[in-house]
Amino acid sequence: MKRKMPFPLSKEKSFYDSLNDWIGDTLYDDLTEKGFECRDEQIYMAFQIEKALKDKKVLFAEAGVGTGKTIAYLLPALAYARYTGKPALISCADETLIDQLVKEDGDIKKISEALGLDIDVRLAKARSQYLCLKRLDEVGNRSNDEYIEVLEDRLPDFVYGSGSLQSIVPYGDRSDYPELSDEEWNTVNFHPIQQCTACDLRNRCGQTIHRNHYRDSLELVICSHDFYMEHIWTKDSRVRQGQLPLLPEASMIVFDEGHLLEYSAQRALTYEVQNSTLLNLLERVMVDGVREDTLQLMERLIDTHEEFFTLLDVYADTTDNERKAIEKAPSLMEIGSEAVKISTALLEEFVFEGELFIIPEYDLKMVEEYLDQYIYSMELFTTKVDVVDWLESPEGETTLVIMPRLVTDILREKLFSSKTPIVFSSATLSIKKDFSYLADGLGIQDFLSFSVDSPFDYEEVMEVFAHNLASKEKANQALELIKDGEQTLILFKSELMMRRFMEQVPVDMKDRISFEGERELSSMIKDFQQKNIQVLCSYHLWEGLDIPQDALTRVIIHDLPFPPKDPLFEARRKHAEDPFKEVDLPFMLLRLRQGAGRLIRTSEDSGTIHLLLDAEEQKMTNEIESIFPVKMKITV
Repeated sequence: MKRKMPFPLSKEKSFYDSLNDWIGDTLYDDLTEKGFECRDEQIYMAFQIEKALKDKKVLFAEAGVGTGKTIAYLLPALAYARYTGKPALISCADETLIDQLVKEDGDIKKISEALGLDIDVRLAKARSQYLCLKRLDEVGNRSNDEYIEVLEDRLPDFVYGSGSLQSIVPYGDRSDYPELSDEEWNTVNFHPIQQCTACDLRNRCGQTIHRNHYRDSLELVICSHDFYMEHIWTKDSRVRQGQLPLLPEASMIVFDEGHLLEYSAQRALTYEVQNSTLLNLLERVMVDGVREDTLQLMERLIDTHEEFFTLLDVYADTTDNERKAIEKAPSLMEIGSEAVKISTALLEEFVFEGELFIIPEYDLKMVEEYLDQYIYSMELFTTKVDVVDWLESPEGETTLVIMPRLVTDILREKLFSSKTPIVFSSATLSIKKDFSYLADGLGIQDFLSFSVDSPFDYEEVMEVFAHNLASKEKANQALELIKDGEQTLILFKSELMMRRFMEQVPVDMKDRISFEGERELSSMIKDFQQKNIQVLCSYHLWEGLDIPQDALTRVIIHDLPFPPKDPLFEARRKHAEDPFKEVDLPFMLLRLRQGAGRLIRTSEDSGTIHLLLDAEEQKMTNEIESIFPVKMKITV
């Protein structure tokens, strides 16, 4: 059902002409009268988005900090959603930014109140952001940890009660449990091996309830890049299986912090094989009454799988990279192929086991689905020469990751070949007004673009210092800087670099510093903004963090954010004539611009940026200085 348009339509004017007039009246007059700043850059951006809607094009909208990008895309998105009867989809860099967009003092709330518009906005978070009742029950059966009891006590009555399903309300969002650490949350949240379609708690599951809620959105659906790419990757298979896609059909798409979409695509368009998952799943179906042939195959597969991962460790490189390259040694390929053969035979045996009803249906379904994916993944690894693969250990779990194709091919085919208007919004989409680095990485060949600068007078409000020092002196320099108690964000290029810094923090300073991962990130950001935290250390918050005025007055760049020398980026480097200039340097400069952009968010902000540069990083001084609007001061 369409909602009432925010402006009248007539036969004399097209929708786009009427939209153009409404945008001008709203930004020049209506919002200005309500205390909003009239910004030429914002108005220009909104008009360019209107043009992209009319032409059904991809638009790279690069607008500096302080432009008011969010309102510039919200107005046309809202009107277009009401005009088409399909919601506009806004995709953010991560889950933290979703919460910031819809917070009580956020832009959506502000324009809703200022214009008297009832805006229907709903959140569509990644599946890992929801509590899984099955996993909670399993962990509760084997653990007496206090956080499990707290989670169980806070479940709504309808979850295990016999009350009417009419009383169901959304629950179980990660942000509902800010006191849990990431490690604790990862024991009870949704995991990809869970089989929701076979779950007896599906109708009372928080994730299902949230899904049904946002699928009925009339105007705005907000998700993360990761979840949007999971939607793209699974859409066809879900439809074939008679399931709804993860997200509803959108009238238009806005990728806020759009320069990060490629990396979300890379994460989504992969297959994973964990060391322990197979063993844990097979143990679930080794129940009394299972046929001897099936048991023997399971035991053979466990032994072969463990031998495969032992060899993976042998043939993986020994660098500090999070993604470790793997040598395709013959012995490794042979044992991987053997695991495929045994898995295929085991799947055939499970057909007979299913007819005997010895193994619980949910457990059998979960193992069968996982084995299907396991076989496909291992065949890619052992038989394809054009895949990109690596070994990593997220949360300490050794994982083989396989990417069958570079994301440019899939994105061009499944996303950018449609006529859906798509807007990329960010302060950093180009290198010196050239958008080819981002466009090439995403597989976009036909697009509109523009770039407008920030309206702020940076000479008056910002100083940039480059500290030339040895690598081992970086931590001491950062610790010396934060002794004065100033509100400081310290950015690291990786979790490993942050943890190395953490190890060097003296005991008497630890109560003043918080590190990403200690608990839910958005709750840490809130405490930092309220000055309950003096120093926030992060490896993710290079973009999207919006903390104005004296709550953040200093940003320390601990390391230049160059991409790692891992298999994923090596695949891109192989396709470049000059890998450093075409891959490494543009990536670093874009991310550095984003990190520096955390400092000045409003016309009332001021502060300093400190770059800690070792000998290698000092060689890039000219390139680094070119991205800042003020002259950099060098200290030795």
